[in-house]
Amino acid sequence: MSWENELEELRRREAMAEQMGGPDKLARQHGRGKMDARARLAALVDDGSFREIGKIAGKGLYDEDGNLEGVLPAPFLFGKALINGRPVVATADDFTIRGGAADAGISRKMVQAEKMAHELKMPLIRMIDGTGGGGSVKTLEQIGATYIPAVPGWSDVVKNLDTVPVVALALGPTAGLGAARTVASHYSVMVKGLSQIFAAGPAVVDGLGESYKGSTDHQQAKEDLGGSEIHTRNGVVDDEVSSEAEAFARARHFLSFMPEHVGQLARRSLCTDPVHRREEALLSLVPREEKQVYSMRRCKEMVFDQGTVFEIGRMWGRACITALARLDGWPVMVLASDPSYLGGSWEAKTSEKVERFVKLADQFRLPIVHLVDNPGFMIGREAEMAGTIRYGVNAMNAVYKASVPLASIVLRRAYGIAGSAMSNAETFQYRYCWPSGDWGSLPIAGGLEVAYKSELEAAEDPEAELAAIRERLDKVTSPFRSAERFNVEDIIDPRDTRPLLCEFAQLAWRKLESEA
Repeated sequence: MSWENELEELRRREAMAEQMGGPDKLARQHGRGKMDARARLAALVDDGSFREIGKIAGKGLYDEDGNLEGVLPAPFLFGKALINGRPVVATADDFTIRGGAADAGISRKMVQAEKMAHELKMPLIRMIDGTGGGGSVKTLEQIGATYIPAVPGWSDVVKNLDTVPVVALALGPTAGLGAARTVASHYSVMVKGLSQIFAAGPAVVDGLGESYKGSTDHQQAKEDLGGSEIHTRNGVVDDEVSSEAEAFARARHFLSFMPEHVGQLARRSLCTDPVHRREEALLSLVPREEKQVYSMRRCKEMVFDQGTVFEIGRMWGRACITALARLDGWPVMVLASDPSYLGGSWEAKTSEKVERFVKLADQFRLPIVHLVDNPGFMIGREAEMAGTIRYGVNAMNAVYKASVPLASIVLRRAYGIAGSAMSNAETFQYRYCWPSGDWGSLPIAGGLEVAYKSELEAAEDPEAELAAIRERLDKVTSPFRSAERFNVEDIIDPRDTRPLLCEFAQLAWRKLESEA
């Protein structure tokens, strides 16, 4: 006896699932400049590698005789796939079915996707394009009662954050649960003009009497309330891109630096960039005038393997540049002061950003390279109002708790408590300093008039006396005086930075491999 009839029904149901929300809804999705869920999955993963799980799940529609007439597919797709040849769990919301609302779907399907990731130790990618989770007012009328909200499987979301790399791509308006699923990730991306994130959309905000005065244009109202320009600058989301294709590329690139799960080490890549490359431009990178700025991003491009610097979170916490990069093919996490923003001073958001990325490096066992030019924590009334010192100490604590190897290069300034947060002074200091180094408990320039007040008041020519004091202190503050006392380990020719960091990477990964 053959099972051809049943297989024919299976093929029929699969064909119905592939129709998603139907031609009209698909046309509307594409008309908004958005790809549909199946096209997104195909574009994200290695060609032909996606194997869908639960494809025919949904709401069956039957006639009076119990014969199948149609299927409304679940608005959530997932399966096993490959990215860069490595297994992942890939998921996508289907906005063409009730706007991707979770209450229109089968909660177990989303839960199983989350469980698959941490139980089989596979990276997870969420492509989020949905209105939320708990249901609409109409849903409550259909149920006949209300309820205290709960999110099925949220404990699995938390487990994934502890066990595997999680990437979230916001590819449309994401409210409520969709917004939460975006944020519950290690790396997140929004598409400019296409993605919005909010706890509740403009209509709900208006309905609650919060007097949201957005544009009368619905799309503009969503942008004004929760567009990428807002959330990539407040730290809710890491990066903003211009297209879905760029979002997919960044997801793949991020995962290329990561291990597949906690407990596995990330992979070294082939490096064609000479380890002993010495860039002449590094010699004149830091200006002699202390108030002049320079490009730390230019420094990174000259020091790390060419073409490997992958910056994350460029638009928030801007006094510190955070990135992934490679040294002789070895992946590392990079922290780098940005003297062009607040002089490199860590304010609250920068400290929050540093804490997050140090913890990420420690969790996935990536050595840290810190390029330092930090005049201290931000000062002033606004800084105090923002709780800068609390966030700064949290960042410092993260550095001290981190168990992965860390190397620091002090290019110029390292002052105050923030200066001591650049590396853990209680462990071996794998540290090099440039001749442009300038450090201390506080900047000399800011304290001369106070420290030498009586001498200046007694001088016949206070200006000349101040100049003489400066000249004396310039000698005392020479970085070579620090090196004499072994308060800094080594002062180096800036052109030697790359060879020395490549040596660090080799030793760091030797240590990590011995612990695995």
